[in-house]
Amino acid sequence: MSPSPSPELADLAASYRVATDYWDWQGRHTEVSQESITAVLTALGLDVSSPDAIANEREEIWRKEWRRTLPACVVAREGWTPWVPVHVPHGRHVHVEIELEDGGRRAATQVDRWVPSRIVDGQEIGEATFALPGDLPLGWHRLHAVVEGVEGEAVTTLVVTPQRLELPPALAHRRAWGLMTQVYQLRSAFSYGVGDLGDLADLATFGGAELGADWVLVNPLHAAQATPPMEASPYLPTTRRFVNPIYIRVEDLPEIAYLDAATRARVAEVAATGHALNDGATIDRAASWAAKRAALELVYAAGRSPRRQRAFDGFCVREGQGLVDFATWCALTEAHGQSWREWPEELRRPDSPAVAQFRDANEAAVDFFRWLQWVLEDQLAATQRLAKEAGMRLGVIHDLAVGVHPDGADSWGLADALARGIDVGAPPDQFNQLGQNWSQPPWRPDRLAELGYAPYRDMLRTVLRDSGGIRVDHVIGLFRLWWVPQGLSAKEGTYVSYDHEALIGILCLEAHRAGAVVIGEDLGVVQPFARDFMKERGILGTSILWFEWDGGLPLAPEDYRELCLASVTTHDLPPTAGYLELAHVALREELGLLTRPVEQEAAAERAAIAAVAEALARRGLPADPNEVAEFVASMHRYLALSPAKMLGVAVTDLIGDRRAINQPGTDKEYPNWCLPLSGPDGSLVTLEEITSASAPRRLARYLA
Repeated sequence: MSPSPSPELADLAASYRVATDYWDWQGRHTEVSQESITAVLTALGLDVSSPDAIANEREEIWRKEWRRTLPACVVAREGWTPWVPVHVPHGRHVHVEIELEDGGRRAATQVDRWVPSRIVDGQEIGEATFALPGDLPLGWHRLHAVVEGVEGEAVTTLVVTPQRLELPPALAHRRAWGLMTQVYQLRSAFSYGVGDLGDLADLATFGGAELGADWVLVNPLHAAQATPPMEASPYLPTTRRFVNPIYIRVEDLPEIAYLDAATRARVAEVAATGHALNDGATIDRAASWAAKRAALELVYAAGRSPRRQRAFDGFCVREGQGLVDFATWCALTEAHGQSWREWPEELRRPDSPAVAQFRDANEAAVDFFRWLQWVLEDQLAATQRLAKEAGMRLGVIHDLAVGVHPDGADSWGLADALARGIDVGAPPDQFNQLGQNWSQPPWRPDRLAELGYAPYRDMLRTVLRDSGGIRVDHVIGLFRLWWVPQGLSAKEGTYVSYDHEALIGILCLEAHRAGAVVIGEDLGVVQPFARDFMKERGILGTSILWFEWDGGLPLAPEDYRELCLASVTTHDLPPTAGYLELAHVALREELGLLTRPVEQEAAAERAAIAAVAEALARRGLPADPNEVAEFVASMHRYLALSPAKMLGVAVTDLIGDRRAINQPGTDKEYPNWCLPLSGPDGSLVTLEEITSASAPRRLARYLA
């Protein structure tokens, strides 16, 4: 067992908000090993190789701050008058001004506050304090500091965020219920083996017009690899800023109508190959994308009308260098493989001359990948418009993954902002008793601030564009993340805290501008204050019926939070019909994920189901777990008695699916994210069968 950290190392860790101990899911106090803390601090760019190095790093903490004229970034709430420290050569005059987002200028006021000067790198440095006005508008502004006798000026980002994200009008006065689905599971006659945005639009318009649903929550649509093999998990994308082109509906492209007969015939031939994949027992993303890409390349090569070309050009200008870098990465993976860490050294940074030369030499390939993102933006906007026209008050709600693939586009393009040698995960809990390792490099809190949170902002804007809301997976990651040093097990990690005031505030600002609701997935091990902070800022939490207990009994519906999305199940559990059959216990036992005997685990789950049945009976609801469809409906009716602002129904529960879409803590041991929708007997279910079935309409009557 690795020894505990020295007091000096523990003190340094505390300064960087790296936990040296924590309380686990069973209430046990746990100390973090020296090995883990050393690895985490090293990933933060610190030299902790010796006692002298540790001592020097402890001194460097204040030196780094005093070397800066202005802080790395200032994030404040509307109405606040924050004090900003400004470091200048001792005795020099300094003028601080705010450049507003709209181009206006405001002066900051110096505060009469004495701070002792310090010697920094052989020079005496003083600290002046400036107060910012309390009436600054919401937005992204800039602070400028001009120091007497110093050439140039210091500039930093100033973000003014809402005190509270108010609910959109669709939620202000009554509940909104909606559907929850994995888009790729929604196979229809037009799918290429993977559900697409056309299928999502069909589900949304069906839900809005015929069921009375107000929203549809989808899995993250973030981009995966541009070449096979394509990562199956939507929660392990290559980037969170751009979208996976596998979701494009080829036939909805306006250019299809203008193709010549020969090209149209070739597209139809490719489409037939794609449609044949709908009969597969599992989802083959590589085959689906190969067919769809072939069709898309034919459409792209045919060109665009002048007005469509102008729209594409405008999109490229708006998305700027971020889009160029992503498209370049896609082209580079085709030439050099998916792992950028194995590329020639000169190609491992997006700003290198070699990358610029490659981009110039492969202009058509880069342009094609930019075009795919423009098509996606267009189809996402159309999907949202159709959903709202069909009666949905919110429309599509998108999901934001926790992180990105270690070999992906963001890992390459945002390398300086991510910690190396570290994976994100979760400590052991009731449903994942060995802990989880999600193989994702985390943001470095210090670098994120130095970048003015621009990568985080740009990512949020893409996800929030043309949407009614955003679900933030593992929202507690905006407060603290479980960092797992590579080479250690998931349970040997530790927590690293983030500036949640900044991250939550920016999330609220961007959602406010989009008119969207924010839902935080706050399941698992959660700091008590985090839920209070989310409530204060107007962010909804997540309540799953199976996880909500009070004194050993299911939580009474009237005791649910108002600011929450309540549902019976989630994608990390089997559909409710499968749960009632203890499919999750059998699967975890088969995969070796249990830490107690299977008989004990099964008995505990049967007791939980019996307790839920008793709670339903007390409310006068059908309560026989053997009558699966009726029992599932009763559980949703139970939640409908709660004050929860949002009530979600999984599409899998509408059709009696029993198979888990994901088993946390596994990779290749189970076909995670690769199972299409199926009925109670395991047969494949199409979108057309869902929209014509009577079961969804019966359940919807209880939720309106």
